[in-house]
Amino acid sequence: MSVFTRDGDLLIPTGHARGPWDPDSMHGGAPAAVAARAIEQASPDMRIVRLTVEFIGAVPMLPLSVEARVVKPGKRFQIAEATIHADGREVAWARANLLRTEDTQGVPRPDRAPLGPAPDTIERHRYKPGDVEEFGITAMDLRFVESSFAERGPAKVWFRLDMPLVEGEEPSATQLAVAAGDFGNGVSNILDWNEWLFVNTELTIHLGREPQGGWVGLDAVTVLEENGSGLAVSTLHDQSGPIGRAAQALFVTPRGR
Repeated sequence: MSVFTRDGDLLIPTGHARGPWDPDSMHGGAPAAVAARAIEQASPDMRIVRLTVEFIGAVPMLPLSVEARVVKPGKRFQIAEATIHADGREVAWARANLLRTEDTQGVPRPDRAPLGPAPDTIERHRYKPGDVEEFGITAMDLRFVESSFAERGPAKVWFRLDMPLVEGEEPSATQLAVAAGDFGNGVSNILDWNEWLFVNTELTIHLGREPQGGWVGLDAVTVLEENGSGLAVSTLHDQSGPIGRAAQALFVTPRGR
C-alpha cells in the first residue's frame, strides 16, 4: 500500500490520497508532500526551511505530473519551485527556501517543552467501521494528546505516515512534516463538518530542523472571522520539542452555498 503509485513520470493516487470534502478530490497533505518531495529531489544537498503550497483549486483524484526546479541557485541559500498538473491543467504550485546545513552547536536555544506524552503511549484514533480509504483515515496514524475530532477547538495531535507516500520509497522527515502540517484546520476545527466548509487555500511550513523519530506533532488553533475567512496555525513538534510552524489561510462557507 502507498498513497501514490508510479506510472513512468506520473504519480497515480490511490484511495489513501482522498480528502474529507469531496470523494473525487485529494487531501491537501498528499499533493503538498509530493511537492516537497520534488523540491528535495531538485536540490538534494540543501534542506527546506520554508515551503508554501498554493492550491489553485481542489486537487482531483487523477494522475499527477510534478516538476521542480531551482530558480535561485547558491551555495548557502536557494529558492526552488514545483508545479503540479492533473489532466493537463495546473492544480497547485509550491515555492521553497532552502539552506545549507551548518554546524552551529552551542548557540543559544529556547527551552523545548514536549508536546505531551510520547505517541507510543497514546491509543491510536479509531474511526467508525466501514470508513472509506482516505488520507487522514488510512494513510496517517493519528494520536490525540488533547481534544478529538468529536470536540471543537484547539488540539494537540501526533502524526506519522502508515505507508509510503510514493510506492517503493521511504518518505523523508520533511515530507512527513508537510503532510502533517496540512491537518491543522481539521484537528482544531470549531465548526460542524456537516454544515460548514473550512478549506485551506494554501499551506505554509517553516522548519527550523527536520523532525526526528518518525512522528510529527501539531499544537493547532483555528481562528475564524465574520467575512468568510480564517487562519489555522500549528506549532510543529517532534518528541524533543518544537521544530517549526504551519499556517493555513481558510475559506469558510456554509455547505451547499
